[in-house]
Amino acid sequence: MSGTVRQWSRGERARTAAVVMVAWVALLWLLEVVDAASGHRLDAFGVRPRTSGELVDVVPSAFVHFGFGHVASNSVPLLVLGFLAALGGLRRFAAVCALIIVCDGLGVWLIAPAGTNTAGASGVVFGLFGFLVCSGFVERRPLGVVVGVLVAAVWGGSVLAGIAPGQSGVSWQGHLIGLLAGVASAFLFRRRPGRGPGTAV
Repeated sequence: MSGTVRQWSRGERARTAAVVMVAWVALLWLLEVVDAASGHRLDAFGVRPRTSGELVDVVPSAFVHFGFGHVASNSVPLLVLGFLAALGGLRRFAAVCALIIVCDGLGVWLIAPAGTNTAGASGVVFGLFGFLVCSGFVERRPLGVVVGVLVAAVWGGSVLAGIAPGQSGVSWQGHLIGLLAGVASAFLFRRRPGRGPGTAV
């Protein structure tokens, strides 16, 4: 049976995007509370490179952190960048995040230094940054270009610092791979003409 597809209002899209991102960040904090209470057992879900058994941690590693300071540093950029990206449609947002998480985890597994353990949402943050900066230009949307320029102005310096090699305790490899995955997702999941972000599915 066919029916009319309802278009979401801007307010509905914004509320839904906000709820999704608040829930995501809340989940990260809850997991860190569990991690601290369990003697940091969740740290085992980080990715240790080039060990076959660690491939199962490619996705979970994006949701666990090494302490409250670590999760705090990722919370605000994830909340803001995720909200902006989710405004373009939840299905596309889910696809973009899935691609970033998987590519980032696999990339870390492949190229991170031996003996390291990498976890945290910063790969997703860098990926969403790359997606937002590029998607407006890829789709030739003026508003998207403005958003990308503003995102670059606010977080560009931090991103450049985050992909610089040689920082102790920082996975510049994970940051760089996440950024590249986000840029790639802007091309892979670009909106086609006539398919706006407001379709309810």
